[in-house]
Amino acid sequence: MGRKVLILNQDYSALGICSVPKAFLLVYLNKAELVAQSEAFVLRTVDDEYPSPTVIRLHRYIHLPYKGVMLNRQNIFKRDSNRCQYCGKHEDLTLDHVMPKSRGGKTNWDNLITACKRCNSQKGDLTPEEAGMKLYQKPFKPSFLVFLRDFSGSVEETWMPFLAKREKLY
Repeated sequence: MGRKVLILNQDYSALGICSVPKAFLLVYLNKAELVAQSEAFVLRTVDDEYPSPTVIRLHRYIHLPYKGVMLNRQNIFKRDSNRCQYCGKHEDLTLDHVMPKSRGGKTNWDNLITACKRCNSQKGDLTPEEAGMKLYQKPFKPSFLVFLRDFSGSVEETWMPFLAKREKLY
């Protein structure tokens, strides 16, 4: 049961992702309503059968002051598709500062990329231009909804109307 469920706030904005058992419990305890269900899966008990949720909506509005993507190693790797941004390799990965820290480069979304150890040491204390290395993509800070939609692994088709709809507001 490794499938995930999209949790919507009362106003249908995306809040996060949870497991199927947690989503089912929220619906069963009447804290959320089922918005979309899986066509391929059902939840079975000894006596009954229940729809397997893919999207649920909370009955109470949850106010979140800040919904951002946490800057950490795993999220940088996800954003960069687990590949070196210089040569495209998927093995032996590390983080690289585009503008080296020793030259005033910050540790933030716009300056960190995924690089293999070979390319990282080849670049050394230079910028990519100075080292004659081209980046596959410019580093960027993903929004919460873009991160949910594009980098959280498998995304259910039933999630797309809710993730795409909110993205247009930003």
